[in-house]
Amino acid sequence: MLEDILIPIFICVVLPVTIVWLVTRARQNEINRRTEVMLKAIENGQEIDPNLFNNVRKNPKSVKQELLEKFNGACITSLMGVAFLVMSLVPGINIGDFQSLMVPAGFVMIAVGIGLFISYFTGKKMLAAEIDAEEKNLYQK
Repeated sequence: MLEDILIPIFICVVLPVTIVWLVTRARQNEINRRTEVMLKAIENGQEIDPNLFNNVRKNPKSVKQELLEKFNGACITSLMGVAFLVMSLVPGINIGDFQSLMVPAGFVMIAVGIGLFISYFTGKKMLAAEIDAEEKNLYQK
């Protein structure tokens, strides 16, 4: 009986709070290390990089990579929606209590997938010049 209460509380409260705390602590440690480097540079009279505290992405993604990730997400969510609908409509598959939730979940997943497909194709048209410029820049290097 106590386990029935503690497990959901742990999963819904303690786990998310711990994750947020760890991420915040890691960011704060990174800022503290950068601050120490900046203070040492000031003490030694060296040039200071003004972009040291800017959030520079460690692995910058190209526009084309971001669009392909959207396309990938669209395919996955659409296929999951179709799978949910098929699972709910096939009479031989017994899912139990979740049978009534499969149809709405399937339609929601398909709608999200269609939205991501629209976002992908719209972004592909709108960002065609940027994609070409990135590819030319990549080939010139």
